[in-house]
Amino acid sequence: MILEHCERNEFAFDGTIIDIETIGGFSCGFSDSRQYAAIEPVIFGYINGQELRILTAQKTADLVKLKERISIVLNDLTKPFHAFNCDFEMGVLFHFLKTKFLFERELNKEKFEAKKTAVKLLSISQYGDPFNDKGLLCMQAWEKGDLNKAIAHNRSCLLKERDILLKRGFRKPAEFKFVDC
Repeated sequence: MILEHCERNEFAFDGTIIDIETIGGFSCGFSDSRQYAAIEPVIFGYINGQELRILTAQKTADLVKLKERISIVLNDLTKPFHAFNCDFEMGVLFHFLKTKFLFERELNKEKFEAKKTAVKLLSISQYGDPFNDKGLLCMQAWEKGDLNKAIAHNRSCLLKERDILLKRGFRKPAEFKFVDC
């Protein structure tokens, strides 16, 4: 079963911000999409000028249903797509969905900027993030079945990324190489 959380967004901006929470690990030795081949999204969240919506698989067996929902939703979302780390979202989604989705706007100031650094620098609220920008704790919570905390974390990430976009803007991401395994 897929859980769905939805709320209105009060701030207008161009396009859609996407943030995913995942399970799995990085594949070492690659500098292209293959480094994300063993990572699967368990939560898919987005925020645009109208709404914030989060789709959550309740358990691993629901990932097939989540994949179907993400494929439908991504084709209906308004572009340009934004992400705090475009390589991660593009790489994970490419291997999970077997389709290329290009993200045109990167929200980190430089490739390895931590979100918590941007949040602190820009004086952005934590929005109730139970993990204070530590995504690994979100993965662990989802695996233990603590879906409420995992969803709260994704919600806070989306709101923080929206505020980063509104306060600081975006940059064009570096070129990303999609490679099938």
